[in-house]
Amino acid sequence: MTRFIKLFEADNILLAVSPLEAGEKAGDVVVATRIPRGHKMALRDIAADEAVVKYGQIIGFARQLIASGDWVHEHNVYLRDFERDHAFGTNARPTRMLREDDRATFQGFKRQNGKVGTRNYIATLTSVNCSASVARFIADEVNRSGILADYPNVDGVISLVHGTGCGIDVKGPAYDVLKRTQWGFATNPNVGGVLMVGLGCEAFQIPRWMKSYGIEENATFRAMTIQESGGTRKTVEAGVKAIVEMLPIVNAAERTTQPASELVLALQCGGSDGYSGISANPALGAAVDLLVAQGGTAVLSETPEIYGAEHLLTSRAETREVGEKLIERIRWWEAYTAKHDMEMNNNPSPGNKLGGLTTILEKSLGALAKGGTTNLRAVLEYAEPIRERGLVFMDTPGYDPVSATGQVAGGANVLCFTTGRGSAFGCKPTPSLKLASNSVIFEKMREDMDINCGDVMDGVSLARKGEEIFAEILRVASGGATKSESLGYGDNEFVPWSLGATM
Repeated sequence: MTRFIKLFEADNILLAVSPLEAGEKAGDVVVATRIPRGHKMALRDIAADEAVVKYGQIIGFARQLIASGDWVHEHNVYLRDFERDHAFGTNARPTRMLREDDRATFQGFKRQNGKVGTRNYIATLTSVNCSASVARFIADEVNRSGILADYPNVDGVISLVHGTGCGIDVKGPAYDVLKRTQWGFATNPNVGGVLMVGLGCEAFQIPRWMKSYGIEENATFRAMTIQESGGTRKTVEAGVKAIVEMLPIVNAAERTTQPASELVLALQCGGSDGYSGISANPALGAAVDLLVAQGGTAVLSETPEIYGAEHLLTSRAETREVGEKLIERIRWWEAYTAKHDMEMNNNPSPGNKLGGLTTILEKSLGALAKGGTTNLRAVLEYAEPIRERGLVFMDTPGYDPVSATGQVAGGANVLCFTTGRGSAFGCKPTPSLKLASNSVIFEKMREDMDINCGDVMDGVSLARKGEEIFAEILRVASGGATKSESLGYGDNEFVPWSLGATM
């Protein structure tokens, strides 16, 4: 059966829900050549240099005449700059908020600072790559010992290691970003105890880091270096001892009923395809609108993947200052990529293109749908603490592990990740829900996918799918395992953004 979708009246292309074969009819148009599923077909002749329109927006321009019924993809579409109206705040509207009595709840860990966690981990963090192995040895030793069986409220001991911490300018952006990221993870509400492990001679000095945040060692925050402890074996022994002493204190935390307004939801997409912008992403956007109505927070990110669609966000900016800050970050990225002999249209990836995405504009328009329809309330730097409720934007790279690391450092306590090609991802200490954009990848990767959004193409409404996603977010926030957690993902996906020169 021929299956296709025309998304907006102004569109001059359609999307093939299933492959379209040459000679078939898609509505009134005869298919000229085979169109793979998730790809685009011209609904009419598109003249050379004429705009190709999807979602009612320009996604590129025709390289040459694209005849009615032709396959529309990178072989006949190019990208160039064109004027956009950023129209600050013109589409901002009062946010619909539910009454307190009508708001949902979940079972979370209320921390002393008022934040609420969805998990209760002890984290071994590192100041430098040189201490990464020792941090892992410590966590592995505790997890292997069987002692955690005596502490059922502790979700585990995790090692969050990275590849930097030395060879950087201690007065530069690389240091500042790493400092902010490490502090964000140490204070994320999903972390009940922290052990910071260093080598001792690195640029990122633990005492300086602690002093900058006014923290001293205490029962649930310990620090040590390999050099001061006397080598690898002694550091591992001391680290295990420190964590064993933390366990009763961290285990004392219990889940209690908390309002959904305490959820901070990170939004990610990876391995996107031609379906992502019409199924998983807008369905997640519907769930975001539900969360915002509860008084909760959603964090849209991946600046290179909203590039070209930023005018749709600035039109929803609650203030002009918020909109202008987003544009400032876009301009920074243009300069940053140019400096390194790159271009913003290097994204989409080869996998995205195989899935039907042709230009960054097309990808961005689909990715933006994750953010729902409510006002944009703030624009944050990478790993900056998230203090505003509602929809906020955090400036991050599009690379998923780096982006998610920034969001969790900002305070995200749950994460939703949409995928069309089938990304494998976890994000300890924050549980990560996987949303498949199409039923084919959901069936093929059932062990990795939490929710199938492919049924949107079969008639399930976005509103209903959004409700399903929101209910699953509450279940996971209350302790229900995600597929990635069951598979053991999450320790290796801690990847702080590395800026500046490595010396």
